[in-house]
Amino acid sequence: MPKAVVPEEKRRRRRPTKSGTVLSETLIVETALRMLREHGSAGLTARRLGLALDADPSTLYRYFRGMDDLTLAIGDALIGQALDGWRPTGEWRADLRAVGLRIHAAYVAHPQAAVLTTSRVTGRANELAADEAVLDVLRTAGFPLPDTVRVYHAFIDQTLAFAALDAASLTLPSAALHADEAMWRSTYARLPRTTHPRIAEAAPLLAARMVDSAYPTALEMLLDSAEARLRALGG
Repeated sequence: MPKAVVPEEKRRRRRPTKSGTVLSETLIVETALRMLREHGSAGLTARRLGLALDADPSTLYRYFRGMDDLTLAIGDALIGQALDGWRPTGEWRADLRAVGLRIHAAYVAHPQAAVLTTSRVTGRANELAADEAVLDVLRTAGFPLPDTVRVYHAFIDQTLAFAALDAASLTLPSAALHADEAMWRSTYARLPRTTHPRIAEAAPLLAARMVDSAYPTALEMLLDSAEARLRALGG
């Protein structure tokens, strides 16, 4: 049976680490994010995290039930960073655009953590707040409940899918990333019209666009579709 997590208020009264640091869930998550950025997911272990915090690894289990629980907290922290400072304006399309771009940017800013967490459902406070906000924006805009859920589903999955895709590219070794980006100029741009006429005519545009994320474009297409549906419903 997993050990019960000690409530935050009780943890704060515990003695500090050897270096004088008082542990908290926030500090552990921030340290884990730094370790992911520097060493990748393979470098994030309880032992290494304990060393980074100057604490016995077993101490971490007063805050988290295990490393998977910590993973969920990391994902929730990224969503919290995305929502920090965001307030709805009452313009549903602008509000959804802002939330989507914020979430995507928060994950891409921590690509190793994004690869680890985008597919997870945390059930934690920040995730719940984001879900509540998106659903409220749609319902307030006048979408019926079934359409609200349909658009919400597409919006969230699209945002996280692009975040995972873009983050995965950023975790590649620098040489591999540059080689992939150069492929649009070194190979695609040189294909003859006789064998690949459509690629050949699009090659300059492909070379310019394919090195950037398609998420902003895909987001606008989703919002266009949602807006067309709302108009069809008389909203």
